[in-house]
Amino acid sequence: MKLYQVRKGQFVYYNNELHKVYGVKPMYKLSVHLIKLRDLTQHITNAASVEKYKPKENDSFIFNHKAYTLKKERNAEAGDYILIHNPMPDSLDTYTLNEIELVETADKKGVITGNSHGVKHNEYLLMVPGRAAGGNPIDYKDKANDEDESLSDIGALSPATSEQLPSLGDIYKKKDDVSIFEAMVVAIKDQTVYLGGGLEITQEELMNSEKWEFLYNLLDK
Repeated sequence: MKLYQVRKGQFVYYNNELHKVYGVKPMYKLSVHLIKLRDLTQHITNAASVEKYKPKENDSFIFNHKAYTLKKERNAEAGDYILIHNPMPDSLDTYTLNEIELVETADKKGVITGNSHGVKHNEYLLMVPGRAAGGNPIDYKDKANDEDESLSDIGALSPATSEQLPSLGDIYKKKDDVSIFEAMVVAIKDQTVYLGGGLEITQEELMNSEKWEFLYNLLDK
């Protein structure tokens, strides 16, 4: 793919495995930032090394060590995961293509997610836990190498994680502060993130885009 064809949120194959683009930084040689859906690890590469894939109904893949199949068989309910494949956000919404979010409430018009997004029913595909019979596994581009570790891996739903996960060297800017405050991630233990200056916050709080903005990682410089 050419760099101008790479967009945040796209599903792509990289090293034969399914990833999601969470950032594109054209000024750097390794300009495409990815999250592997299988385990949510971060990877950096270039546009020539990825190949776009558009998810559709009956596709199945592993997200954070759990298998899901994309379905339209019913509207989402509280506690379900959704893949927002057809985003049509209102002016106050910030969700983008292929975000995976946990549903908090639902009615006839749509759902409200854990990130306070209002999503209409025609914007998402329901993520049903497990591999559906006759489904299309998309974890690997070359399915001959499919280890398929998850045919019986249908455990409890994991915490919502659809945005970039903090990593060492990340620089964040605090958005809800009158003064300019930027800090680097210096340590991570479980769900606690330690920032320079002795500040400790939860991973969930740091990923709240209304409070913190990711700027760059020192390794990208």
